[in-house]
Amino acid sequence: MPTDIAGIVYTASVWVLPVLIAITFHEAAHGYVAWKLGDDTAYRMGRVTFNPLKHIDMFGTIIVPALLILIRAPFLFGWAKPVPVDFRRLDAPRRDMVWVAAAGPGINLALAVISAALIHIAILVPQPVSGWTVHVLENSLIINVMLAVFNMVPLPPLDGGRVAVGLLPNALAMPLARLERYGLFILVGLIFILPMIGERIGVTIDVFAWVVAVPAQMVIQVILTAVGLS
Repeated sequence: MPTDIAGIVYTASVWVLPVLIAITFHEAAHGYVAWKLGDDTAYRMGRVTFNPLKHIDMFGTIIVPALLILIRAPFLFGWAKPVPVDFRRLDAPRRDMVWVAAAGPGINLALAVISAALIHIAILVPQPVSGWTVHVLENSLIINVMLAVFNMVPLPPLDGGRVAVGLLPNALAMPLARLERYGLFILVGLIFILPMIGERIGVTIDVFAWVVAVPAQMVIQVILTAVGLS
């Protein structure tokens, strides 16, 4: 039992910091870019900040990840409180919506590159601090890339959906935008329900792997190569 508790504490310690940083920077980036492009809604609500307490969603940021850690799930999943953005107040709503939406995944990719690069320094630190620090940085690389890739899936209300709406011609953008109210239900169906149906009929349907995990692994490999860790 003590060994199990120690393992859980260690696992939590190497995931909590990178997860908090990833979601905090992601949401703050949305708010900051919106503020600079004309909409100060998030700024007035105190959401343009690196204080994680302003972005934490009790269920999505704490309870769900904690349960996954406790059951030793092979993946970590969660979310933060969305930053409020009034797209009508942006200087050029359709164009600026693209920049606001892309800011979150963009900052996550930057954090992933920084985390990978810092591993070069972390391995020089004496043990056991070195091992723990490298583990934190590896997890930071993984969680930031996964968050960026997942959010860039072109389905509203994900960031990729809003980028697509801003870039596509009206004939395609308007029907896609109307999917926003159903977007989360569609995601749940594709990621969780469809694979369960496939399992019942003996067919492997792993949409999450096809759309997120495999592309994320490719991005991670590119980053590792770029910083000299391949």
